[in-house]
Amino acid sequence: MEWILLLPVLIPIAGGCYLTIFRKRFSKRAVRTCTFCFALAAGLSVLAVILQGDCSLTLFPLISDNFPIYFRTDGMAGLFAAVTAVMWLLSSWFSFAYMNHQENETRYQIFSLLSLGAVLGVCLSGNLVTTYLFYELMTLMTFPLVLHEQTKEAVSAGMTYLFYSIAGAFLGLCGIFFLCRYADTTERAGGLLGYVPGGFLAEGTGYDVLPVVLFLMLLGLACKAGMFPLHGWLPKAHPVAPAPASALLSGNITKMGLLFSIRVIYYAAGPKYLSGTWVMDALLTLSLITVFLGSMLAYREKVMKKRLAYSTVSQVSYCLTGVYLLRETALTGALLHMVFHSIVKNLLFLSVGAVIYVTGKTRADELKGIGKKMPVTMRCFTVAGLALVGIPPLCGFVSKFYLATGALETDKPVFSYLVPVVLLVSALLTAGYLLTVSADAFFGKNGAADTPGAVADVHEPVTEKNVFLLAPLVILAVAAVVFGIVPNPLTNLIRDFLEEIFTSVM
Repeated sequence: MEWILLLPVLIPIAGGCYLTIFRKRFSKRAVRTCTFCFALAAGLSVLAVILQGDCSLTLFPLISDNFPIYFRTDGMAGLFAAVTAVMWLLSSWFSFAYMNHQENETRYQIFSLLSLGAVLGVCLSGNLVTTYLFYELMTLMTFPLVLHEQTKEAVSAGMTYLFYSIAGAFLGLCGIFFLCRYADTTERAGGLLGYVPGGFLAEGTGYDVLPVVLFLMLLGLACKAGMFPLHGWLPKAHPVAPAPASALLSGNITKMGLLFSIRVIYYAAGPKYLSGTWVMDALLTLSLITVFLGSMLAYREKVMKKRLAYSTVSQVSYCLTGVYLLRETALTGALLHMVFHSIVKNLLFLSVGAVIYVTGKTRADELKGIGKKMPVTMRCFTVAGLALVGIPPLCGFVSKFYLATGALETDKPVFSYLVPVVLLVSALLTAGYLLTVSADAFFGKNGAADTPGAVADVHEPVTEKNVFLLAPLVILAVAAVVFGIVPNPLTNLIRDFLEEIFTSVM
């Protein structure tokens, strides 16, 4: 049944190609039906892969037998693939209403499906070569989503996104060359660069140029995750992209930089090699700077989508901090926060998108009183804000608790105290830039009215009766609450597959 590993990748790509060929024959309703069916089929195929258990598939070799196209499913791959599939399905559902008044909706759905296939390819890759190929394909397929509006600002943001992504991936590719040079030559699945829990570096690898290369490689991969100083593409790309695309860029595309970093640290170089080196100290310092910097910039920003983009800069670096601490508890917190941030940030962007669709309002200071006319939307937004701050019993509290606890377990006193302090300060700033919006929405004196610039018909009253807009919001809000109240099943699942990594390095 190894061939089943290809289905999550091929199904959405086939869907995108199908729509490309026959789009002139399809009505908007037919395009949406096809998009939903292919996205649902991709999600079901991911479920089938997870239920199948650990399996692998080797395709044709690149250059030599040591560098094949190799797919493999393990706990890490299953977690990222499942989150991606669910979030993409909900975002696609939301887009059917949001893109309703746009002539180029079909093009958006085509590249959305192609992007889904590329992202799932990153998730299910079993060696560095395959991961890198799909990582670059993901950049090329998501680039048109940023360019979608085709305004001057969108073109500028798209080029910025492309340049940053290519530069980061180039550093990653250079690192792959060096890892190939230092890899253990023992035969293993996936060729010379196949992932191994605990890493595949040869014993006795010297501390010459490799630490410098690994630092630059991980810095480049963190570009997609929005870590300082390569975070500049996020606040430019998110405001100009359609809200469903912004949700996916923030909630899922950034997580592929996180996944690639985890693969390099824990499955290629190995935590045993990196532990105690200046590489991790430098990356930890940059991630903590990003957490604080992103929160401060979000607090000062007035445009809602740009504010949420800066929030992503901060929140994804929570995950990177947990990865760089090289402790099982911290990595558990990082993976939990990956799941919860994906849920919450998709919810925030889709909520803001619903407001933009109905009212055309894009700034935080324009949303006073909107909660009285769009109560369900703003209640969902508030749930997401509380979760992102880390208020119990919502999901964000659980992941931040693990991150702080993992930091206290480290043998470096500076970081054991600095990490919890930075997380606390960031949480206070998060409350300042999200919960104040909710307070103004429900208790502000200026009521929201229809304004020119709304995506919906400006002659209609402000309403939220569209099920395509509301259903994804309610589902995500419920998920944020449920995972906060009952986090143990997910936590135990993550701990089970992390045990293999840390057992191998003890």
